Amino acid sequence: MISYRVQLRPDDNGTFLVTSPDFPELTTFGETREEALRYALGAFEEAIEARISDRREIPVPSKTKPRDIRVTLPVQASVKVLLYQSMWKDGIRKSDLARRMSIHKQEVDRILDLNHATNLTKIEHAFEVLGKKLLVDVQDADDKAA
Repeated sequence: MISYRVQLRPDDNGTFLVTSPDFPELTTFGETREEALRYALGAFEEAIEARISDRREIPVPSKTKPRDIRVTLPVQASVKVLLYQSMWKDGIRKSDLARRMSIHKQEVDRILDLNHATNLTKIEHAFEVLGKKLLVDVQDADDKAA
């Protein structure tokens, strides 16, 4: 799964401010640290959706240190980000992917929509037509290497 580094700082009004070095446009807050981090996940999803909509690059997460605070995207959102990043890297537009998959462009929009539950087979097929292979791995929950 994809994890982005965040900076969590107490604000002057008793809340916690969240920003991210990878997404300068991302700012959110919460009454508690936990609430701020929950809101940060939604803020990342919104920032990613906006970048996809605007046909802008989605950054690879910056390097982190063990003490850094990170927000991890859900599995399906992570896979969709990886798909979009592959398209971006290879200069593949949504219409190109639609042609390669023999589907309508609107279906590609749904595949890349982080809020749409997409069939994994369809996502796998998208990677296949890009000449990529989607791999899955399982690790112990206490494994910090993720």
